[in-house]
Amino acid sequence: MGDRWYSEAVVYCLDIDTYADSDGDGVGDIRGLIGRLDYLARLGVTCLWLHPIHPSPNRDDGYDATDFYNVDPRFGTLGDFAELLHQAQNRGIRVIIDLVVNHTSDEHPWFQSARSSPDSPYRDWFVWSDTEPDDRHQGMVFPGEQDETWSYDRTAKAWFYHRFYKFQPDLNFANPQVRDEIKKIMSFWLQLGVSGFRMDAVPFIIELTEPGNPNSPKDFEFLTEMRQHVQWRRGDAVLLAEANVEPDQLPTFFGDASGSGNRIHMLFDFMLNGRLMLALAREDPESLIEALRDTPKLPVGGQWATFLRNHDEIDLSRLTTEQRNQVYAKFGPDENMRIYDRGIRRRLAPMLGNDRRHIELAYALQFSMRGTPVLRYGEEIGMGENLSLPGREAIRTPMQWSYQPNAGFSTAEEEKLVRPVIDKGEFGYQNVNVTAQRGDATSLLAWFERMIRTLREAPEIGSGSTTHIDVAMPAGVLAHRADGPTGTMVFVHNLSTEDVEVDLSSLEPEADLPIDVLADRGYGELGKLGALRVSGHGYRWIRLCRGSAC
Repeated sequence: MGDRWYSEAVVYCLDIDTYADSDGDGVGDIRGLIGRLDYLARLGVTCLWLHPIHPSPNRDDGYDATDFYNVDPRFGTLGDFAELLHQAQNRGIRVIIDLVVNHTSDEHPWFQSARSSPDSPYRDWFVWSDTEPDDRHQGMVFPGEQDETWSYDRTAKAWFYHRFYKFQPDLNFANPQVRDEIKKIMSFWLQLGVSGFRMDAVPFIIELTEPGNPNSPKDFEFLTEMRQHVQWRRGDAVLLAEANVEPDQLPTFFGDASGSGNRIHMLFDFMLNGRLMLALAREDPESLIEALRDTPKLPVGGQWATFLRNHDEIDLSRLTTEQRNQVYAKFGPDENMRIYDRGIRRRLAPMLGNDRRHIELAYALQFSMRGTPVLRYGEEIGMGENLSLPGREAIRTPMQWSYQPNAGFSTAEEEKLVRPVIDKGEFGYQNVNVTAQRGDATSLLAWFERMIRTLREAPEIGSGSTTHIDVAMPAGVLAHRADGPTGTMVFVHNLSTEDVEVDLSSLEPEADLPIDVLADRGYGELGKLGALRVSGHGYRWIRLCRGSAC
């Protein structure tokens, strides 16, 4: 793996409380996760991204923290967490954690002090207004669940700002003391051994909120400060950020106007994700071709993080209304499958009708795109969702390990589980679990292991350049290539259901004994690349040449 380890990583994200319960209390914990590290190592994971681990009232699944310097006692202790870092490192797995510092819980001691008196040392750590702001009902992140961003606090006798829920007051990043505290929090966890942070809601962290101004200024220099601070504390630490903004704004999150990559290392590629979903819905790669062509030029060290499903909804807000409706019609036809007037709250397997070929195609496509792939827990075995649960909890059900009660997640009584396991239908744990697939060489889990091994043998996918191959193609087919010092890979993905033949003979002069390294079936020798067969919903990853031969 190169110096920038994150560019060739495979990231796996999970919630500790729904992954593995070691003590039978119904809640997943750190020791349970430690017991599953060998599973993750075999899968090929090189980086583990943990969703919020801090003490919390859990009104927003842990994103409402009451102590940034500790671990939720339901999960274990700081000692358990240190052991997790040690055991993960032994298996070549790095760990990054969520940095959720846009806001705190309203039960956090800082806010309790701030609201108690105008003279509190923490009063200016939050954003206040003595009068009702004109923009009180603007900028909601969760439409339908949230109707204001300013709320009146009777104890403080003032209005406080909360970009998210009312119980999550925003910190005031115009205050140097708040900035220093955030750096101290990062230093604490880096010293303990984490390899970086997934930064939640980054555009709001740098927002210098002004009452009555829905377009408050943003201070990008704080991102530069954070990057510099992190690099001095741990040189190989990474900042992976969530910034779902307009494409022309994205480069400013990576670096300043001079082109220096002095801010965020990695950004989730929300634009690619929306277009990928549109391409799958239409069975037409045109939107992906546009995404590859429109990708902003990144500074040295800048990297995209690709995903199909994550812990949130599939956010379609960057698509047009017509495009969004096409995706809804295909993947979220029922109103109960949608959320926030912009997204879909489902897992991929049920969205694709549990069609194995279609699932493989989708993930082969994602993992072949430029950037670092991120995989949500349970996707590797084709888990489903529970739409009877509220909001985004539908896709946050316990991991399905075995045929045992509660899917092997916990020995607790069913009513004590942090969230019910899926126990009915084709996605019930009796049909979908790790144990069943571990013993089946043709299972989806076995395919993911093979695909990830192949990816790790082709570092040019993550660290090289990715371009569309602009030659005539049958309808529904995308051909692209990845080029880097280690060689060249060519990818052909057929989004349609029809078998096709593809002519890539123009690449033959560059080839050095080309070979399929991953395909949906055996296709035989490639010859001069002039008549490559690809089945409906098929794919072919072709090693065109190695670095020494290019």
